[in-house]
Amino acid sequence: MMLGVIILGIIQGIAEFLPISSSAHLIIFRDVFHIGSAVSDNIALAFDIALHLGTLLAIIVYFFKDFLNMFIKGITKGIKDSEGKVFYFLIIATIPAAIAGLLFEDIIEELIRGNLVVIAIALAVMGIIIYAVDRYKKESKEIKDLTFIDALIIGTSQVFALIPGFSRSGTTIATGRMLNLNREDSAKFSFYLSAPVVLGAVILTFFDAGTMNVISSNLSIFIVGIIVSFIVGIITIEYLLKYLRKHDFKIFMWYRVILAIVVIISLFI
Repeated sequence: MMLGVIILGIIQGIAEFLPISSSAHLIIFRDVFHIGSAVSDNIALAFDIALHLGTLLAIIVYFFKDFLNMFIKGITKGIKDSEGKVFYFLIIATIPAAIAGLLFEDIIEELIRGNLVVIAIALAVMGIIIYAVDRYKKESKEIKDLTFIDALIIGTSQVFALIPGFSRSGTTIATGRMLNLNREDSAKFSFYLSAPVVLGAVILTFFDAGTMNVISSNLSIFIVGIIVSFIVGIITIEYLLKYLRKHDFKIFMWYRVILAIVVIISLFI
């Protein structure tokens, strides 16, 4: 079981930041490839959130100075400062996803989480969208050039990420590119934006009495998963930001389409 937990931690650490959908990968690896399937259904959702906590910690550690500067300058200088303005961008951009998560997460969890056909279609469609948007849009903006409307549009795109397969990072990066934000800054703003969204999900899940009982009964599994996803997440952030300085999203499109085909084929075998 512990080997499966480690593998799922590695998958989360990679897939949370690459535009390939971490939630879809956790479901596919458990239900299709039977890796980590020993993690029983009654703890699977709580465990997935724990893995997200690991990648949240990776974001906080990696971008700690950025977040600290945003907060200080946002409070002291407001939108007159470029870093202070980003602080308020993040607040504005978080609101749509927070509202949608509270209203629809349970419904989507019940109807879609285990639907491999929907997940496969979402993987393929969003992969093509990311590549197409990136190919035909300029890289004329940096994060400091965004407007509050731009931030709201990027934040609203996260609503699609409630459906496994679309990918939170994928939708926000694609939307950033649609608004002519350069590749590296699209990824960086996506990472910034994930922090409050994931933090909210972690708090809502972990402070549920039933979830706390599950965690306390399986503490070693949760601790290992969090540590592994944290370490792999740090490495992945560093790699992706360097990769996007010179490369496009074609490799991610092909990966998503191929994985979608594999999932569909698996349903008929």
